[in-house]
Amino acid sequence: MEKDFLDILNTHRPLLFKVCHLYCDRSEDREDLFQEVVLQLWKSYKGFRHEAKVSTWMYRVALNTAITYFKKSKKEISSFSGWPGYEIPDFLDHTEPSDQLSQLYLAISQLDKIDKSVILLYLEEKSYEEISEVTGLSHSNVGVRINRIKTKLTNLINK
Repeated sequence: MEKDFLDILNTHRPLLFKVCHLYCDRSEDREDLFQEVVLQLWKSYKGFRHEAKVSTWMYRVALNTAITYFKKSKKEISSFSGWPGYEIPDFLDHTEPSDQLSQLYLAISQLDKIDKSVILLYLEEKSYEEISEVTGLSHSNVGVRINRIKTKLTNLINK
């Protein structure tokens, strides 16, 4: 079971990086959030029934963790030492995004937490159905939100 979980983590690591980068500005916060997401994924892995795609399950756990993570005080944050053979990645090794991408990240960072998760999934080319499944929003609400988010982002970038 542990090996399967580690394989899933390694395969979908970019998904976790994106969520952490979107919800945290500072490298230390991204590392803390990454660690918390991995812990929450591990805790929920036994209950994962494989009825949904692995990526859908991971997005749901990662986004829910990111949304609630900073509401906790630092004393409540779980401690996780990892598994042998799996290291918590160093976020400082990633190349800096282009100016356009930086502007987009900056604009997205100004959205509320739910809109951030919707636009992340949209940018990952997830279907409205998948976005609905991950976020719990209705299919029609997803479409409306995406259109509103696009308008907000355009306004924020053009300021």
